[in-house]
Amino acid sequence: MKKSLLIKNASIVNEGVVRESDILIQDSRISRIDRDISDRNAQIIDAKGLHVFPGVIDDQVHFREPGLTHKGDISTESRAAVAGGVTSFMEMPNTVPNTLTQDLLEEKYKIAAAKSPANFSFYMGVSNDNTEDVLKTDPRKVCGVKIFMGSSTGDMLVDNQKTLEKIFSTIPMLIATHCEDEESIRKNIQEFREKYGDELPMKMHPLIRSEDACYKSSSFAVSLAKKYNTRLHVLHISTAKELDLLRNDIPLKEKRITAEACIHHLWFDDTAYDQKGTLIKWNPAIKTKQDRDAIRQAVLDNRIDVIATDHAPHTLEEKQQSYFKAPSGGPLIQHSLLSMLELYHQGWISLERIAEKMSHAVADCFRIEDRGYIREGYWADLALVNLKASYTVTKDNILAKCGWSPFMDTTFRAGITHTIVSGNLVYEHGNLIEGTKGMRLTFKTT
Repeated sequence: MKKSLLIKNASIVNEGVVRESDILIQDSRISRIDRDISDRNAQIIDAKGLHVFPGVIDDQVHFREPGLTHKGDISTESRAAVAGGVTSFMEMPNTVPNTLTQDLLEEKYKIAAAKSPANFSFYMGVSNDNTEDVLKTDPRKVCGVKIFMGSSTGDMLVDNQKTLEKIFSTIPMLIATHCEDEESIRKNIQEFREKYGDELPMKMHPLIRSEDACYKSSSFAVSLAKKYNTRLHVLHISTAKELDLLRNDIPLKEKRITAEACIHHLWFDDTAYDQKGTLIKWNPAIKTKQDRDAIRQAVLDNRIDVIATDHAPHTLEEKQQSYFKAPSGGPLIQHSLLSMLELYHQGWISLERIAEKMSHAVADCFRIEDRGYIREGYWADLALVNLKASYTVTKDNILAKCGWSPFMDTTFRAGITHTIVSGNLVYEHGNLIEGTKGMRLTFKTT
């Protein structure tokens, strides 16, 4: 029989409050939350001075397996995840081959079941010609369908009007979109090449992948979702202008159109390009301080519903190339919760709101079964943090396979002490605890 786990003297951050309590975990689930729990047979974690958060659920990651495993793989990146307090992830289909068939989708689930210490789900990918395969996706077992309405890998740019109409009108599950208008971007690239040649300054990235390119695409996606009453989730909002498309006058559970902000769009602005260069090259681009501040405000006033990473590792050699050659994306998952706790220390966001946007709201948005909250009967997915710790990001403590981070040499004023995934202690005081695997996420359909 699996041994019980008892967390004593915890400050629990959950459902809008912080309260002192113990947490008893039995058979992988939270069996009791109360003061002064005792269990002689349980393994005890003394959480005095620590805060316990529901485990972070990251709804957008790229773990690069299959086909791009020199950058990262499900094993390495999921270990980076749990070291950062992330207990569940949802991974994108632009691997090689692209995840465009049910067989390829299930292959990724098999890999994760064998290798991942974190819980997992994978999006089904959409191309201009795989609609019939997409319609076979089981909404109980798959987090959603992903459409790249902008530049992407391989055959995954969906720009056919009839295909988009069919997808939005027939898919019964959540559709997640990358929204950047390809025609606008190509036009901008041509203009900037003519002016600067191949040695384009990195600070031009947000002018090429512009506000107008983002808005044109996201507003089109929103119009389709409204037309067909589709469940639409707009990923990585990067502009203030797009916020006008989003609502905060109804509860999240009633929304048909939701949105995500990513760590890099909350943390950096375009003044950082001079120092960070291609290390902070993402699509959509990091834009102005005014955009960043507007996105932050939208997180607080609930126009933006969830916070994620878009964790997308590349090798340092790849990233250090010139503007047009350097790929977009970077590793963030190990430091997502730490970076948000740093913003808490800076006075921008509360602990309760961090738990809401990184756990509760993700579970609600995707209708995940029995996760995202610290509740009796729910799976025990927990992150324990020390708000008075000091943690500096170095080459030696980065677990992502690529070995670098845009947060290199950053010192955070908090640290992750323990991570518990589906009742299993998988990370403790800097050490991964091998031997258990995460679970496949399941989803409510009503």
